[in-house]
Amino acid sequence: MADEESKKVTIDEKEYDSEKLSEEAKGQIVNLQVVDQEIASLQQKLAIAQTARNTYAAALNRELPEED
Repeated sequence: MADEESKKVTIDEKEYDSEKLSEEAKGQIVNLQVVDQEIASLQQKLAIAQTARNTYAAALNRELPEED
């Protein structure tokens, strides 16, 4: 039977064997992963909102009267 390579996790540029981490450390890694996903989601939503704002501002500028 072949030995399965244990999962490695890199934290602050140092590699750790995930099987040797405490349950608390493993839980904190999961928490970080969840938060990173939420940050990515919020960044995507912000980009969408900024694009919409730019579109609305451009539409407003087209509707404003021209200056003399």
